[in-house]
Amino acid sequence: SLLRWLHPSMGSVAPDDFVPVAEETGLIVPIGEWVLRESCRQMRAWQEKFPALRPLTINVNMSARQFTQPDLPEAIHKILLETGLDISCLRLEITESVVLEALESTTNLLNRLKNMGVQLEIDDFGTGYSSLSYLQQLPINAIKIDRSFICKMTQDGSNYGIVQAIIAMVHNLGLQVIAEGVEVPEQLSLLKSLGCESAQGFLFYHPLDHSGVEELLAAIQK
Repeated sequence: SLLRWLHPSMGSVAPDDFVPVAEETGLIVPIGEWVLRESCRQMRAWQEKFPALRPLTINVNMSARQFTQPDLPEAIHKILLETGLDISCLRLEITESVVLEALESTTNLLNRLKNMGVQLEIDDFGTGYSSLSYLQQLPINAIKIDRSFICKMTQDGSNYGIVQAIIAMVHNLGLQVIAEGVEVPEQLSLLKSLGCESAQGFLFYHPLDHSGVEELLAAIQK
């Protein structure tokens, strides 16, 4: 689920330009709640419109500010009830840096969400430059390898060994691996050879709006 600000004079504003300000002011909390509600509502609508497809899931990024809200699990539960989306179809992403800033409190919150049935993923993995022991403490389902590692696999080959090690380690922990930022066939081929089971990036699709996603789902259903 991707957020853009459609400004009346500036046009489409990228999240890098307005999310940091929203974080500083605290506006990211109501914005994040709105994004989560709209994502769940839209995903439920697509599930009803395309019943022949396997259960569709939606990924939503959670901000650091949202993870400081003690009532986050209750808010998520309320949104799921309102929208009718099954909890197993919601996947929440939290960046590695947010986890490491307050590992104990974050772990407790993630455990509450996991017990509810929410799927949890660590986003931008590899950028924290910290001990990897924390992975064993977290109730997560998947790791997303940061795009910076994937990019250099084919640029100069320097990160091939790192990506290989990350995939092997994550699999040994019984977790799924998702590669971010896959843009060329060579990257996909290398990832397949390393046993990476999932990937996302411009090689498959650029970001799509509502109508673009519906066209894609309709084509898949046919």
